[in-house]
Amino acid sequence: GLYARAIVARPKKAEGRVPLMVCQHGISSSPEHCFGVAPSETVYWSFAREVVRAGYGVIAPLMTTTGQYRSRLDRICRALGYTIHGLEVAKISRLLDWAETLEWVDSDRLGMWGLSMGGLYTLITVPVELRLKLGIISAFFNHRVNKLCIEDPRYSCFLPTNEEYIFIPGWLREFSDAELMALYCPRPIQVQCGKCDGISWWPMVVEEFERGREYYERLGIGDRCDLCLNPGGHEVVVDSGLEFIAKWL
Repeated sequence: GLYARAIVARPKKAEGRVPLMVCQHGISSSPEHCFGVAPSETVYWSFAREVVRAGYGVIAPLMTTTGQYRSRLDRICRALGYTIHGLEVAKISRLLDWAETLEWVDSDRLGMWGLSMGGLYTLITVPVELRLKLGIISAFFNHRVNKLCIEDPRYSCFLPTNEEYIFIPGWLREFSDAELMALYCPRPIQVQCGKCDGISWWPMVVEEFERGREYYERLGIGDRCDLCLNPGGHEVVVDSGLEFIAKWL
């Protein structure tokens, strides 16, 4: 009884099979924002449209988009012993099942790129969805303990908010974002962080990223691990992401 909706786009001049990117929107947004159909030029920069223009296919799933309804759905999931995150990761996987049936999709070359909450889903989907060959996390990767529980004027903290769905059971006890990077390895990962993004204090992001990079360095594949630290805010960095896709997908 689970239904999923998404916008699917194919390069106009594509010949044969092409790689496919999952482009995931953030909170209070929609797949249309990723394509620039809805006003989003200073946040999303129409990144899904630019991915298509670069010659890749796109599938942009629709997620539950407001905190109030996400929390409501998460309560139901928790009563069943699950979380909304598991529900929506499963939804992405089913969409990939469907996408692989399209004759123009190269199912050996799948990736994911998300902004904000879409970055959250990129961070947690790639480790469990092994068909995804790379991930780009825009404006989400963080020092997780600090982000969840330690209030600080340099960044926003989830603890005083009503966004209860963000607290995944065991997250503080078992792992942080660096350990999720370890679950990407050896697949390529890019983290995009704006120095003027209020969701994080960028030196803490660098510290957490370097902890995750260590897993790659030990295998001699540190070049598959990229931190796009930029002067911007809570937004996608399109050119850097496209270069990363072109190199690794």
